[in-house]
Amino acid sequence: MSEKTEPTTSNAFRLTVRQWAGLAVFGVALYLLAPLAWKRVEKLEAGPDYRIPYDLSSDYWLWSRIAAQGAATHDTLILGDSVVWGQYVRPGETLSHFLNAQEGKDRYANLGVNGSYPTALAGLVECYGGAIRGKRVILHCNPLWLSSPKVDLREEEELNFNHLALVPQFSPGIPGYREEMSRRIGKVVERNVPFSSWTTHLQIAYYGGASVPGWTLDHPYANPLNPLTGVLPAPADKAESRPVPWTSTDIPKQNDMAWVDLPGSIQWSSFRRLVDVLQRRENTVLVIVGPYNEHLLKESSRVRYLELKRGIEDWLKERKIPYWAPPALPSQYYGDASHPLSAGYALLAKELVMGGFLASAESKAGR
Repeated sequence: MSEKTEPTTSNAFRLTVRQWAGLAVFGVALYLLAPLAWKRVEKLEAGPDYRIPYDLSSDYWLWSRIAAQGAATHDTLILGDSVVWGQYVRPGETLSHFLNAQEGKDRYANLGVNGSYPTALAGLVECYGGAIRGKRVILHCNPLWLSSPKVDLREEEELNFNHLALVPQFSPGIPGYREEMSRRIGKVVERNVPFSSWTTHLQIAYYGGASVPGWTLDHPYANPLNPLTGVLPAPADKAESRPVPWTSTDIPKQNDMAWVDLPGSIQWSSFRRLVDVLQRRENTVLVIVGPYNEHLLKESSRVRYLELKRGIEDWLKERKIPYWAPPALPSQYYGDASHPLSAGYALLAKELVMGGFLASAESKAGR
């Protein structure tokens, strides 16, 4: 019986210090340059009336590119939630569209994001809106986010809300936000590391929101690189909600909203922080307050709303921030509690331009 021989070769190999250093340099270069290189592959064509595609509303890396392009090509950027984005209208019927039509040139860029309540919008602009500097910014203040303790995020019970990656993960705390520590840390990393937010962009834009390993489980025989076409979906030329007056839907005609007080409001505190961020970046800010659909409120609730609106105006006056607080639109111009229909946006744009509010804002800012 022959003796057992030990193998004299191995598939493993050792790297020298120089090889390890080269590998580290390659890894760092990939980490830093891949997001930049991808921008050359993935063309962003944000022409007139462009708005971020509805299905990519949580793609903050893409939004940062849209914001940067808008800042480079337009002198006025419009920030806000789905009221700015245009939930009940097509891209060619938004506030930005009608403002451009009023002035006869493409000056206004639509940077609205669906569901971006003030706490999320503040995080979005702070972490992904660095290109918004030295611009004229129209900032929409939607009182809807102050209509109850629940939407103000102040309830203790666990809340289910969107844009979790944009809210403060540690301080200031949100009572109903229950998330594991590891996930909170991951969200902080994603906001501060371009490579991480870029990989999230790839997942949202090309893999239906799934991770690549998760996608391969659902497509075991497909090449995982095939979805990476480098072609972004275009915004759909349609309204996301049925564009009919609220009176023809099942929305209650006599709503009694539980309006919160401004002191202690999480959303209001976030809105003020957002204004501060924009002003620190030397932007000229014009705030549009509402107009909320007062027609669906009970009289007592409408009175409380008007008190809240005056409180918002008082703060803006105290800070010498130009603002416009238009009265409620005609009832038939609303799709729900806060979203105008096409005719509503057209009327707002006309009054905003013809009323001289934009020129007044520039004058007060000394521009």
